[in-house]
Amino acid sequence: MPDLSLSPQPGAAQARGRNASLLAFLIVIAAGAVYVGMHLADDLSPVRESSALPWLLLGIALLIALGFEFVNGFHDTANAVATVIYTHSLSPNIAVIWSGAWNFLGVLTSTGAVAFGILQLLPVELILQVGSSAGFAMVFALLIAAIIWNLGTWYFGLPSSSSHTLIGSIIGVGLMNQLMHGANGATGTSGVDWSQALGVGKSLLFSPIVGFLLAGLLLLILKAVVRVPALYSEPKGKEPPPFWIRALLILTCTGVSFAHGSNDGQKGMGLIMLILIGTVPTAYALNRAVTAEQTQTFVAVAHDATRALERYTNGVAAPADSRAEVQRFIGSRSLSSTTVPALAALSNQVADQVHGYGSLAAVPQSVVDNVRNNMYVISEAIRLIDKQKAVAFSADDAKSIDNFRGQIDHATKFIPTWVKVAVAIALGLGTMVGWKRIVVTVGERIGKQHLSYGQGGCAEVVAMVTIGAADVYGLPVSTTHVLSSGVAGTMAANGSGLQWNTVRSLVMAWVLTLPASIVLAGALYWVFKHLF
Repeated sequence: MPDLSLSPQPGAAQARGRNASLLAFLIVIAAGAVYVGMHLADDLSPVRESSALPWLLLGIALLIALGFEFVNGFHDTANAVATVIYTHSLSPNIAVIWSGAWNFLGVLTSTGAVAFGILQLLPVELILQVGSSAGFAMVFALLIAAIIWNLGTWYFGLPSSSSHTLIGSIIGVGLMNQLMHGANGATGTSGVDWSQALGVGKSLLFSPIVGFLLAGLLLLILKAVVRVPALYSEPKGKEPPPFWIRALLILTCTGVSFAHGSNDGQKGMGLIMLILIGTVPTAYALNRAVTAEQTQTFVAVAHDATRALERYTNGVAAPADSRAEVQRFIGSRSLSSTTVPALAALSNQVADQVHGYGSLAAVPQSVVDNVRNNMYVISEAIRLIDKQKAVAFSADDAKSIDNFRGQIDHATKFIPTWVKVAVAIALGLGTMVGWKRIVVTVGERIGKQHLSYGQGGCAEVVAMVTIGAADVYGLPVSTTHVLSSGVAGTMAANGSGLQWNTVRSLVMAWVLTLPASIVLAGALYWVFKHLF
């Protein structure tokens, strides 16, 4: 049985190496914290607030959001380093630093599609009013609910999915919002975007099945092709594996860490951006990195899209409140005769607003919220019309309208580098603090035999490929689910047998995560809504 203790190893050189790696980790964390603080202060320097309350709310909300990522490190990032730590291919300190570096690179190269895709599950009016009391109640409820459930499952050593938990919390807030305010037609309040939720649910449901089957199949192929007994033996004491096996396991850990950062690391970033937009819209509602030249391109594309939309109004005039009609369509998914005219009028209004100020950076604080919200509902309406095929646009017109949506998303759906650095730091610290419980579960408690080198490598290769593929399509998947099911698949394929008590506990945690987080987040939203 491998020894996972962190007790001192014999030999002064090993002790010095371990201390040096810990020091390097702390230096990286400190440097990252300084970077985050400097860039946040620089972003906020132009902001003028008459009250200290927005700053207080910003600080609390950011701490809670980063706390979620910290707890996420207990679960998902711990899974990424589980095999290299369990097999003693890397020491825990080195493994966490190595994994954190590749998580960070994965986050930096991510598209943001997963981050903003998850936010589409939220009711549109809460997103548009994220700076209101209801918006803060939403953010606090879904994050605190996710943290509570993740801490509970971590305490019992169960690799429950942070992704699953967060999505359940978002659904809980959406359902409670609808219950508190009535149906769509009565109040204009939308609930959960169930079509988006179904797509997310499918990715979370099928990814563990894919992990189980593919990891088992890969192990069988590996045993047939590579007949090296050492590859299929379990770790002995603190002895590291042969060099080539060690290199293979480090490579797979690297791949899973990078894929995890590019997919799972985005979830917290989307929520942090929502917080920043709600508290300091002057700095974060619009992408101020868009140049004056790019702004002129935006205006030209907006006018092209407006002309394209006007060809499908069927002579119907736009309503007096165009945004209200477009927002109604987003909430109800029901296209009326005035929806396209309203969308065309709103698109033209946005083009005129941006053109009048010359650049996005010049949009004044008093109207920045309005401009961003106009852009947001236009983008969402175009997405839904395309998804439903509700309007038969010609190929050229569809291209113009889609191009406009891309310009809007570039202007509104952006993630500053300092946010990515902050998330990477929180994930790394969480992994450093809480890796051991999850590593022991993955290595020893899923199968009746301890995890072999080959089984760990196969599970991580499948996890890396599955998460990477999901990231390409903007779908959230759980590193925990994919890797744990992959380990179970290799145990089944190897004939090692499964520890059904652990498997039942894992399945129960996975099954209960969604309803538990829905109820918890809904209840917290109700409480916070009455407090704020």
